[in-house]
Amino acid sequence: MKFRLSLTLGLCAALLCSTALAQSDTLSKIKASGSISIGGRDSQIPFSYKPTGGGDPVGFTNDICLKIVEAIKARLGMPNLEVRYTILTSTNRIPLLTNGTVDLDCATTTNTVQRQQQVAFAPSHFVTSITAAVKKNSGINSLGELNGKTVSTVAGSTGVQLLRAYRKSGNIEVEEVAAKDTADGFLLLASDRTAAYILDDVQLAGLIATSPKPGDFKILTSESLRQEPYGIMYRKDDPQLKELVDKTVTDLMKSGAIEQIYAKWFMKPIPPTNANLNFPMTEAVKEIYKNPNNKGV
Repeated sequence: MKFRLSLTLGLCAALLCSTALAQSDTLSKIKASGSISIGGRDSQIPFSYKPTGGGDPVGFTNDICLKIVEAIKARLGMPNLEVRYTILTSTNRIPLLTNGTVDLDCATTTNTVQRQQQVAFAPSHFVTSITAAVKKNSGINSLGELNGKTVSTVAGSTGVQLLRAYRKSGNIEVEEVAAKDTADGFLLLASDRTAAYILDDVQLAGLIATSPKPGDFKILTSESLRQEPYGIMYRKDDPQLKELVDKTVTDLMKSGAIEQIYAKWFMKPIPPTNANLNFPMTEAVKEIYKNPNNKGV
């Protein structure tokens, strides 16, 4: 009986140590496993999405994360480090990061003060505006004209919270339809099941540019619910990983290398349809590259 009790306690202790390692020493976890796990998306064009025919996610944020992977390989002396992908959603990205399933969240997560209580963020690599896309023939030209309409959002996104705050201010009354991901939310608009789609302007631009009929849609660019910074998420209380991630991203910005990555995804044809988003850097994006920071909203 004493032997079984000791064995049980030993296994529990080992499990706790393993969990603590995953949460506070990511580089040791990566070295021990021989692999790094990246959290990607399947439809967040051009940041993280799966091209036609499957395969691993590609995109702007993914390219930045692969630069971080190269830095980790050099730090650990592991040139053949395996990169594994896990497709995340807006609702499971933080739980799967904090429990050690993924090591980096490489998509379009907004850096918020609330989220900083659970996770850490790299210096922001993009700033977006939360607004709406509508059909050009809808007659809708402002957020106020959404009053009485049905609007699609993405479950677990900051757009949901901002829309509800906008409603509480007394400006509009709308019916929300929560989509499971960004592609599904756009489909609701494209099929006329909703009159508008609340999302980040650049993601709306990507969805429209790669849709079968991009000329049918427009973005309400004159208004915004809020500007939001995107940041790569990683686990909190991990100073070694923080130093490596922050330095890698900051160096990309200070050296100007980030501009080449930006041009690749926002100013040139991209897969799967060779659509060009033609989305030049905004002043807000230029500012974060000039003065890198991880301030949350």
